[in-house]
Amino acid sequence: MSKRVKSLIEKEMKSRFGDVDGVAVINPRGINAIKNNLIRRRLHEKGLKMTVVKNTIAKRATAESKIKGFESLLEGPSAVIYGKASISTIARALLDEKKNDETIELRGMFFDGEIYAGEKGVQTVSKLPTREEAIGQVVALLLSPGKNLAGIFKGQAGKIASLVKAIEEKAEKAAAGAAPEAAAPSA
Repeated sequence: MSKRVKSLIEKEMKSRFGDVDGVAVINPRGINAIKNNLIRRRLHEKGLKMTVVKNTIAKRATAESKIKGFESLLEGPSAVIYGKASISTIARALLDEKKNDETIELRGMFFDGEIYAGEKGVQTVSKLPTREEAIGQVVALLLSPGKNLAGIFKGQAGKIASLVKAIEEKAEKAAAGAAPEAAAPSA
């Protein structure tokens, strides 16, 4: 490959990986063209892309990006999976693909400067909440004290209301009992 072609490929990879926060790496060896297309199609449905990379070019292309440091996952033939989806979504998609085809070798995941190597690393990342799940958990945590406080106030208000009603009924009975006695002596 000529230096000019390598430069163009490196430039293209810089644009692809420029705003990516995390990536996964698999070994594409043993995946025939039909399986490759099926994997790419299923990943595309989830908003993910798979790019087979030349390791040295990928290292140079990501030297100044957020994913600088994932080079240790690049050994031998490598395919990088990336996208706008959360890193746990990528991990879950890869585990689904691994279930479909046992020959896929999961090399690992990289995000926030941390490497999660091998299939165990991918499983660890898949258990992390997605962005939407994390937001839902935070909102639930924020709302639960208010919900508990509202329940306390509602319970206390109910007790006060029942006491007021009991006092009213007692007062009505006392007033009804005093009214016939007051009416009797005047007759």
